[in-house]
Amino acid sequence: MEYQRIAHSSLDVSKICLGSMTWGEQNTQAQAFEQMDYAIGRGVNFIDTAEMYPVPPNAETQGETERIIGNYLKQRGNRDSLVIASKVSAAGPKSDFVRPNMALDWVNIHQAVDASLERLQVDTIDLYQLHWPDRNCNYFGELLYDQLDDEHQTPILETLEALVEVIRQGKVRYIGVSNETPWGLMQYLRLAEKHGLPRIVSVQNPYSLLNRSFEVGMSEISHREELPLLAYSPLAFGALTGKYENNQWPEKARLTLFKRFARYNSTPMAIEATQAYVDLAREFGLSPAQMALAFVNSRRFVASNIIGATNLEQLKENIDSIDVSLSADLIGRINELSNLYRLPCP
Repeated sequence: MEYQRIAHSSLDVSKICLGSMTWGEQNTQAQAFEQMDYAIGRGVNFIDTAEMYPVPPNAETQGETERIIGNYLKQRGNRDSLVIASKVSAAGPKSDFVRPNMALDWVNIHQAVDASLERLQVDTIDLYQLHWPDRNCNYFGELLYDQLDDEHQTPILETLEALVEVIRQGKVRYIGVSNETPWGLMQYLRLAEKHGLPRIVSVQNPYSLLNRSFEVGMSEISHREELPLLAYSPLAFGALTGKYENNQWPEKARLTLFKRFARYNSTPMAIEATQAYVDLAREFGLSPAQMALAFVNSRRFVASNIIGATNLEQLKENIDSIDVSLSADLIGRINELSNLYRLPCP
């Protein structure tokens, strides 16, 4: 396993991060324990979760993923060797059931941190992230930005001031953002510097062969401001494994179960681009999943690649990607396809 220090922090994280959003929905606690045991045995020390998980979110299961992780940490007694990341939800139709009057303000952030600490059965969260912006902007696959005259938002400075308090209380070590825009990143950095507040140390956004939008604007900020990417959905919800090719819908697969993510395999460009990458991997003697993950692993702005799996066979193949090196020839061919299929699945 490879490890990288997240700049402006003392966190040394494995290049492969274990995602957890299926635990409590597609996976039982026993299966989640098996995944954590295997991943940690392979050198993974980084586990990412959220108060909203599992996905798809609903009132009946909300928080179950953190509870499973908390039970694991208590039983195994290995909390000190792991980096635990979680997220607080912002306002939105997918979060109405978490707390009334959802926002990234002082009250909500403090309530959320305390609830996550209780479910995780820990004293401190290593990396606490804002799951999505508390303002009108384009994220979760939206490319169009609509200017709203009656926009609701929590000022970023207010959010930062709430986060600095939970850091001072020892409940959180470092903070990060997720599903952010270039404007948002620069605002967080500018306001922290101006007011002497803790800076964000990471950004967790989608990044894959089917969605390289991070490279437009965000990657330069990542480089010049030392703000690394924690890449999520590197397999585009499993589409890049090739298991949906020829209009196959495997039983219990994510895109089979959850049609809300259909942008990954429901448009002609998405299907064509996915097939092109799957065929390219096979041409070079690689599994499609490992080529897709190895590409993300190879990007210098990526600190950790967040993988998810619903069984141990998938998990093993995904973690094995850390040992796959892509030739310059293959990288060139990948870039040719990227130029041909511009952002097929943002």
